[in-house]
Amino acid sequence: MKLRICTYNIHKGFSQFNRRMVVHELRERLHALQVDLVFLQEVQGMHLGHAARHADWPAFPQHEFLAQDIWQQTAYGGNAVYDHGHHGNAILSSYPILRVENQDVSDHRFERRGLLHCEVALPASVAKVHCVCVHLGLMAGSRRRQMAALAARMERWADDGAPLIIAGDFNDWRNRADELIGRRLGMVEAFSAGHGHPARSYPSRLPVLRLDRIYVRGFRVREARVHFGPPWSQLSDHAALTAELELAV
Repeated sequence: MKLRICTYNIHKGFSQFNRRMVVHELRERLHALQVDLVFLQEVQGMHLGHAARHADWPAFPQHEFLAQDIWQQTAYGGNAVYDHGHHGNAILSSYPILRVENQDVSDHRFERRGLLHCEVALPASVAKVHCVCVHLGLMAGSRRRQMAALAARMERWADDGAPLIIAGDFNDWRNRADELIGRRLGMVEAFSAGHGHPARSYPSRLPVLRLDRIYVRGFRVREARVHFGPPWSQLSDHAALTAELELAV
């Protein structure tokens, strides 16, 4: 069985430097990718100020708006909560989501972070696929502790070698995740499998830093792509990553 996935930091539906609201164009681009699973970061669950200022602000939370007509199942983990709204991570799925849990891994009160963990049922497969959407901290110490919490969680919930996908914005320009997650959980990074290193994904106009990742276990990586430059650079400061996977028998 083949599975197409995407990970994308959508910058809360605004272009780089917050110049304009682009959530409608963003939905069109995501739909055109024709993927089965989408791992999203910086998803605006609610923002009363934006809703008041923009006449075309979606009436639904961004993850539901983006999933409309394509992905039947959605999960959202609100991490940063404030008086006028909240934002966090989301997973959109063409297949049934059996279980959802959002684990708070915030390292301090000024930077709220969470691990959105879903169990997804794939057709023609008796095994559940564990999917985790992450957006790790900006400080090296925070990322190290958050990756340790992630590895410990998956050792507890998927310790039988079950198929596993961890994707998102790792903020890991020093590439510590290979050791702290990849080796510990027996996972392969999708771009490293073919190119020897993770993809450059930031900034989206001409990527330099390797911040975003797709780690997999129990799958073969058939293809991996970085979507940068126009029109993607007009939608977010991060590039989108996609991968085509094949479930290992």
